[in-house]
Amino acid sequence: MKDYIQKRVMDLSNYIAENRATVRQTAKYFGVSKSTVHKDVTERLPGINRDLANEVKQILELNKAERHIRGGEATKKKYQVRMEMPYKKRRMCQESVEILK
Repeated sequence: MKDYIQKRVMDLSNYIAENRATVRQTAKYFGVSKSTVHKDVTERLPGINRDLANEVKQILELNKAERHIRGGEATKKKYQVRMEMPYKKRRMCQESVEILK
């Protein structure tokens, strides 16, 4: 494995472990794709550092178990914000959504 890839794997893994970050958050922070992050921490990391790989795996499994909750909270927040809008503006938002469909 090339040195720069190994360094990236360790940087990504340490970030996830220290911040309990999701794959998406990590990808955004480092400016790489989610696929790259996932491949690095699930396939490449166990060959470099087994203990860190186990720690990161536990964090990713926890994130996966909680993702439906985060999605529900995001949807709830979206509709709360929409309901706080004046009726006319809310109606315009709904019409623009229907046009895009």
